[in-house]
Amino acid sequence: MTTQTTAPETPGTPAAPAPAGLIGIPPHIGRALAVGGGVLTIISTFMSWTWTSAFPGDLTVYGYPGGLQVLVLIGGLLTTLFALAGYGIKGLRYVVPSGGDAALKFAALAAFATAWYTVIAISVELGGVVNLDPGGYLVAIATLTAFVGALALPFDQPEPDPIDPDDDSWEKFKNRSSHKWETVKAAFSSRPPRPVGKLPTYVEILVIAVVMALGLLVFTYGIGTQYDELFVGFLITAGFGFAALNKSGLVAQATEITSRHQTITVWGAFIAAALFPFTQTDDQYATIGVYILIFATVALGLNIVVGLAGLLDLGYVAFLGVGAYAAALVSGSPSSPFGVHFPFWAAVLVGAVASLVFGVLIGAPTLRLRGDYLAIVTLGFGEIFRITANNLDGTSGPSLTNGSNGISSIPNLTILGFDLGAPHTIAGFTIGRFANYFLLMLLITAVVVLVFRRSGDSRIGRAWVAIREDETAALAMGINGFRVKLIAFAVGASLAGLAGTVQAHVTYTVTPEQYQFAGPIPPNSAFLLAAVVLGGMGTIGGPLIGASLLYLIPNKLQFLGDYQLFAFGVALILLMRFRPEGLVANRRRQLEFHEEAEAPTVLSKTGA
Repeated sequence: MTTQTTAPETPGTPAAPAPAGLIGIPPHIGRALAVGGGVLTIISTFMSWTWTSAFPGDLTVYGYPGGLQVLVLIGGLLTTLFALAGYGIKGLRYVVPSGGDAALKFAALAAFATAWYTVIAISVELGGVVNLDPGGYLVAIATLTAFVGALALPFDQPEPDPIDPDDDSWEKFKNRSSHKWETVKAAFSSRPPRPVGKLPTYVEILVIAVVMALGLLVFTYGIGTQYDELFVGFLITAGFGFAALNKSGLVAQATEITSRHQTITVWGAFIAAALFPFTQTDDQYATIGVYILIFATVALGLNIVVGLAGLLDLGYVAFLGVGAYAAALVSGSPSSPFGVHFPFWAAVLVGAVASLVFGVLIGAPTLRLRGDYLAIVTLGFGEIFRITANNLDGTSGPSLTNGSNGISSIPNLTILGFDLGAPHTIAGFTIGRFANYFLLMLLITAVVVLVFRRSGDSRIGRAWVAIREDETAALAMGINGFRVKLIAFAVGASLAGLAGTVQAHVTYTVTPEQYQFAGPIPPNSAFLLAAVVLGGMGTIGGPLIGASLLYLIPNKLQFLGDYQLFAFGVALILLMRFRPEGLVANRRRQLEFHEEAEAPTVLSKTGA
């Protein structure tokens, strides 16, 4: 709760004015508007917004929110809750540990943006505002009222840093931005959350379970959006809603609790992910899920190379291709010139070892380079692999990969008599082909996470971080830089090959076009690198979340056509502008990008 205070009066000195918001409405009226607007927003979601079911989601039903109304309802609930917390109601102060009103502003913005997007979409698609029912008009007015009320609330103006008269950078700082921009930034800022006392162990475990269940619910809802308007609304609500929870301090408190129980958190995350196939009625969205896991696993392997060792690899997708081709050649495919059919465990070893060998062969002569030179060489390796696989067609070169036709008709995997290509019934749930591969890929992801955690906490992991931070200083301390970097390259390549063995059987066909530097649909080297950077370099959860978003969003934004990559690029630019350390960043990178942050007593090694 933001309190209004005034400076103590002294004789002959007028009292300092009470803090105000971005607009001239008194704060107590603004809070009342926020509460009233939030309540009316909730009520409006139970009303009809349009008279016809032609608009997706059927928003014509009274008493039952559906489609985009559910998202606006969530925004209205958050707005009302955060607004009431500002009154100091007993019990609600735990909802906003940060004590400010920044969370209320973002919650009101989430409801306002989603509601007005829906109203505008109805008007455009159905031919005018005449197609709105009373609920549509009410939600537009209610969300606007709540947002205006939130902007009227006071905010904490950050104190400027002391001015060093000998430092001319102060003049540069004054010219960098206008006073208005600083005011807007302060309006959406919040104080650090209050320290959280250690709760009983069973309570903290319950909190972790709730967080994992909420994550599964959000992911399942996002991946299962059935029409374009709903997915756009989901992005708006999820983006501003997460910002509201972050500004409230709840995210920081949940992070503190999970950091005290890392093992339980990791196990909880994998259990929640394993429940995903059981929430689906068919393989329609399990298909996207298994590709996300493949993409995420490869991104986590790249995180060893880029995030821990600091080696910029622009051709990493080639190692995924090496593993996929190696597994396809021994899979029993009629297109394979070898004519052999290895069991699953042998195919996995072949794919991982083949990628490891290629990683060593490519890394040995090139890892003595640094920076941009190394990036150019790895980019060339990725293109050489794709061109070579395209030329091994029996005409331009030996008959090995069938050229552009690739290796097709790859049979499904069979593990201990369990055919992953056939549906199976488990506890009354029918698990289809892609759900089977999803569970298999989840197991492989668990192995990759284990390797990442163990290697990151080991002596070699600390050497990788030392090389990343300052290679010259690391060499001066006795670290064998070439050997350490080669190990990172080999481990990352083998993990990519491990994922490639499953990808070959999931896609049925392996072709050179699947392994390019850039393309509209991942996995490719550009998207893999973006997943690591945007998710959080050097962390475990960062690449997993980044890869999920980078695969899901382009897949769902295909209705934008030629504007798809433009919209996606704008979103990435905004993310890097306001959170350059990534979605899940370790403490060290937060200090690098936010110099005003207070230095921690102990820096995290991997930021897991």
